[in-house]
Amino acid sequence: MLPALKHLFVGSDTTPRTGISKELLMTTILHIDSSILGGYSVSRALSADIVARQLRLHPGSRVIRRDLVVDAALHLSDAHIAVFQGGEVKSPALGEDLAVGGAYIDDLFAADIIVIGAPMYNFSIPSQLKGWIDRVCVAGRTFQYGANGPEGLLPKGKKVFIASTRGGVYTGNSPAAVLEHHESYLKGVLGFIGLTDVTVIRAEGLNLGEEPKATAIAQAKAQIEALAA
Repeated sequence: MLPALKHLFVGSDTTPRTGISKELLMTTILHIDSSILGGYSVSRALSADIVARQLRLHPGSRVIRRDLVVDAALHLSDAHIAVFQGGEVKSPALGEDLAVGGAYIDDLFAADIIVIGAPMYNFSIPSQLKGWIDRVCVAGRTFQYGANGPEGLLPKGKKVFIASTRGGVYTGNSPAAVLEHHESYLKGVLGFIGLTDVTVIRAEGLNLGEEPKATAIAQAKAQIEALAA
C-alpha cells in the first residue's frame, strides 16, 4: 500500500455481548492535523487530547489518522479538473494522488466523530487544510445542487470537534475580529457538505505572553475534559 494511503487504526478486539457485530457498533474517529509546527504545535496537542477524550467516552473506537503535513495530497490542478470532467489519468503520480483524494472522502463517510487540528495562519486556515477541503468538496460525492440550492451529502449525526489555535484574540469586541476567516470559514465549508454538529475548542492569545498562553491552553483542556458522549 502506498504510504499516502495508509490508515492507522486503534481499537479493541472485545466482542459486544449484544449479539450485534462488533463492526456495526464500533465508533470511528477521524483525526486530522494541519499544523506545520510538529511537537511545538498547540493545535496538535489539543486535537490529541480531544481524541483521547473521545476514546475514553467510546471505548474500542477505531481511529483513522491523517497528518496533512506529513502525508498531504497535491493541491488541485488543471490535470485534476480534466479527470473530474471525464478525461484520462495521464500519469501514475496523478493516479496515486486522485486515490488519496478519494480516500479523504471515504474517511469522512466512515467517521462518526471528526477531530480537526486547525491553527490560524494569516487570518485563515493552513494551506494544508485548505488542500484537504478542496479534495473533499466534490459535487456528486459530498454535496449536490438541487432545486433549493446546495445540499450536503454526508450522513447526518456525525460530530466534529475543531482544535482552534490563534496567536492573537479574534473573539468578542476585539478590533481584530474583522480579520477572522478561520473558524468561520471552516464551519461554513463543513456545513456545506453536511457536517453541522461542530464544537470548537479554542485557545487564542497564544502569542501575548506566557501567562495568557498558559491560561488559554488550560481553559481549552478543561473544555475538552468536560465533553460528554
